[in-house]
Amino acid sequence: MSEAAVPARPAMGIFERFLTLWVLLCIVAGIVLGQAAPTLFRALGDATLFSVNIPVALLVWLMIVPMLLKIDPAALREVGRHWRGIAATLGVNWLVKPFSMALLGWLFIGHLFRPLLPPSQIDGYRAGLILLAAAPCTAMVFVWSNLVDGEPHFTLAQVALNDTIMVVAFAPIVALLLGLSSIAVPWNTLVLSVILYIVVPVTVAQLWRRSLMARGGPPALAQTLGALAPLSLGALLLTLVLLFGLQGEAIVRQPAVIALLAVPILVQVYFNAGLAYWLNRQLGVAWCVAGPSALIGASNFFELAVATAIALFGFQSGAALATVVGVLVEVPVMLSVAHLVRRSRHWYERA
Repeated sequence: MSEAAVPARPAMGIFERFLTLWVLLCIVAGIVLGQAAPTLFRALGDATLFSVNIPVALLVWLMIVPMLLKIDPAALREVGRHWRGIAATLGVNWLVKPFSMALLGWLFIGHLFRPLLPPSQIDGYRAGLILLAAAPCTAMVFVWSNLVDGEPHFTLAQVALNDTIMVVAFAPIVALLLGLSSIAVPWNTLVLSVILYIVVPVTVAQLWRRSLMARGGPPALAQTLGALAPLSLGALLLTLVLLFGLQGEAIVRQPAVIALLAVPILVQVYFNAGLAYWLNRQLGVAWCVAGPSALIGASNFFELAVATAIALFGFQSGAALATVVGVLVEVPVMLSVAHLVRRSRHWYERA
C-alpha cells in the first residue's frame, strides 16, 4: 500500500475529547424536553415503518456513513504483513468479547445487581450489553491508534477486516447470545437492522469513497471527512436527546441504574484490552501494533448498538438505555486504556 493510502494521524478534536460531557448534556436536555413536550417525543418514537424508526434510521446513517468513508478496502492487502497482531485482535473481538459480555451481564445484571434494578428491564439491560459488545469500534479507532503511536497500516487493515466480518457475523452472534440468555430474538427485525445499519451504509460509503478518490484523490476525501465529522457527532447527540426524551421518566425514578450498567462495561473493556495486549506480547508482536490491537479489542461500535437496540426493543427499552451507557463511558475509559498502554511500553518491549 502506498503512503498516500495511509490515513492522516488524527488528533482528538474538541467534540471527541469532551464526548462524555456532550452525552451528559444530552441526557439532561432529553429528560427536560421529554417532560416539557411529551407529545412530540411520542410522535417521533412512533414514526416507524416495518419496525424501523424513521428519524433514528436517518440519524444513524448520518452517524455511520462518514465513519465508514474512512475505510479503505485495499488495506486488506496488509493482513498478511501483520497477521499475528490481526489474529490476536480478531480472537478477542469475535471469540471473546461478545461472550465475555454475555457472561458479565448474567453475573452483574442477572444476579448481583438484580435487587437494585427494575425487574421488567433485566432482560433488556442484558440484551443491550450484548449488542454493545457484538461489533468492534469503527469510528474512533484511528484516534485511539494515534494516541499510542499505532502502526497506521495495521490499524487500517484491522478495521477494514472487522467491517467485512461484521456484515456476516453480527446478526448470528447477537441471535446466539440473546437465545442463550433466554431473550426472544425478533429475527426479521434483526436481519433488517443488519441490512439498514451495516450493509447499506458500507455500500454507500464505499461507492462515495470511490467517487471522491476518482474525482479529487486523497485531498477530496480528507476535505469531505472534515466537513462530515461534526455532522456525524451531531446526529449521535440528537439520537441521544430523542432517546432520553422517552426514557427520562424512568431515569429520574432510578438514577443509579446508569452507574450499575457501567460496571460490566468497564470490566469487559479492561479485560479485553489486557487480553489483546498480552496475546500480542506472547506472539512477539511489535508494541506499535499491540497498542492499537488492545484498543480495537476493547472498544465498541456503540452507534450500531444504539440503533439496533432501538430497532429490536424500542426507545423505552432497557436495551436502548444500556447501549447509551456505553457511549457515556467510551471516551474516558478508552483514554485510560491508551494511557496504560503508553506507560507499559518498557515492560512490553522487555519481552
